[in-house]
Amino acid sequence: MADSYEQFKEKILRKTGINLTLYKEAQMKRRISSLASRNGFNDLLEYFKFIDNDKEKFNEFINFMTINVSEFFRNPEQWKIVETKLFPAFLSKSKDIKVWSAACSTGEEPYTITMILSTLLPLNKITVYATDIDDGAMAKAKAGVYIASSLKNVPTELKNKYFKKNDDGKFEISNEIKSRVQFKKHNLLKDPYIDKCDLIVCRNVMIYFTDDAKNEIYQKFSNSLKPDGVLFVGSTEQIISPQQFDLKSLKTFFYGRTNSTIKL
Repeated sequence: MADSYEQFKEKILRKTGINLTLYKEAQMKRRISSLASRNGFNDLLEYFKFIDNDKEKFNEFINFMTINVSEFFRNPEQWKIVETKLFPAFLSKSKDIKVWSAACSTGEEPYTITMILSTLLPLNKITVYATDIDDGAMAKAKAGVYIASSLKNVPTELKNKYFKKNDDGKFEISNEIKSRVQFKKHNLLKDPYIDKCDLIVCRNVMIYFTDDAKNEIYQKFSNSLKPDGVLFVGSTEQIISPQQFDLKSLKTFFYGRTNSTIKL
């Protein structure tokens, strides 16, 4: 199985550009083997042949591998800091805020950011950049239709203003909000990064990468921030030695450049 996993990784790299060597091996191998078994394959090379010739099953593999779990205003107390401390600090210096939602999954995060900004700026002044490696996830994000449970933390005022309930009981986010988010496919492990960002949000993704991959990504995020820019990470992803990336902790889950003047 070990040899077949190595060959499987090589084939996936050639087909997709995704380097599975940079993901935690035991965790990723277990997930992939589970999905292969679910589809009737005990051999990973046979499973690769299967997904290589079936676009739907290949998309299922990508979606399963990238673990798309999200909701609006996930960890609301952290978004309150963004709303009441971080964005006002940025706006005191410039009315043009550049925000990147990296590994945005099915769109809840960049739409959360946009809704918060809509309380502080006219919508036509807002652009949020959102990227992910998973085409299927981004297609769902662009459609903007969500089950009720994913809206449980959305403030009532924003829910009433920006969501419409469909006949099937799902909620569609308004075109006003959709139009302010620019979605693009992006591989954190190999593609160029968006630069000069005020805020980069990348949450609950880094836990799947090896330490070497994490270190490379954190350094690239740091390089992509403005001097007073901030990196907002997930609840299980505190950076142990931020100084090695020219970062410092501003508050739990929030990191600024070493010489940042931002106070949280």
